[in-house]
Amino acid sequence: MDRLKNKVALITGSARGLGRQIAQRFVDEGATVIINDLDLDNAQRTAEAMQGHAIAADVSDSAQVKAMFEEARDFAGRLDILVNNAGIGGSEEDVDALKRGEERRERMGRGEVVHNDTTLFMSDEAWDKMLAIHLRGTFLCSREGLKLMVDSDDGIGGAIINMGSIMGTYGKPGGVAYCAAKAGILGFTRALAHEVASRKIRVNSIAPGFIETDMTAPLSEMRPMLEAQTPLSTFGEPDDIAWAAVYLASDEAKFVTGQVLSPNGGWYMSQ
Repeated sequence: MDRLKNKVALITGSARGLGRQIAQRFVDEGATVIINDLDLDNAQRTAEAMQGHAIAADVSDSAQVKAMFEEARDFAGRLDILVNNAGIGGSEEDVDALKRGEERRERMGRGEVVHNDTTLFMSDEAWDKMLAIHLRGTFLCSREGLKLMVDSDDGIGGAIINMGSIMGTYGKPGGVAYCAAKAGILGFTRALAHEVASRKIRVNSIAPGFIETDMTAPLSEMRPMLEAQTPLSTFGEPDDIAWAAVYLASDEAKFVTGQVLSPNGGWYMSQ
């Protein structure tokens, strides 16, 4: 309890899923939360349940992001923690890719030459949307969040947590846009951590494995295979990510910056 007492945290994409659970655990540990979502009604319902504040904004839109952080300043007067969580999963693409992967393995087992042509046929729009929400959104929100952290009462300190993915470190066929976006976030995290260390602002990333959320629900057909690839033999729970975020946001992690914390049940080891 009270690991985040008197802290103000803004969590993007936090009306549901991992973002909501992170916000809830922040509140449990004493923080005041600002809930962001594209839909104001959804954000308000979540914020009301947590006695926080709701702001609707598209994180890929520079003007909307600037307005969101101005509203955050008006509401709380400061910002101690920023969690760049907003994103899209492309789960339909994941399902197709996993199915194709199974088919490829079967055909390769028969000695056939098999191609994966996802990139060959990817549209500009699909690529741009994935990078805009994940990578551009992380940059835009970090830039505006840093302004509040730098201008806080003591003028120093803060924590930024960027949501990566094991797909940003491992990579997989059929998900090149998602993997590129998440890998970009990990590089951004390390570079920004160097840049703002002099201000005692810490920047870290969480790279979740397969976690049981609405975003991974379309993977249900593939779940037995994915669990078989995971040494702990199960999907993770949202709290597995939320408590990781609490740790990185708290003073317990005061000597941790530029790092990637990856709760994935050992999945990465088995690949």
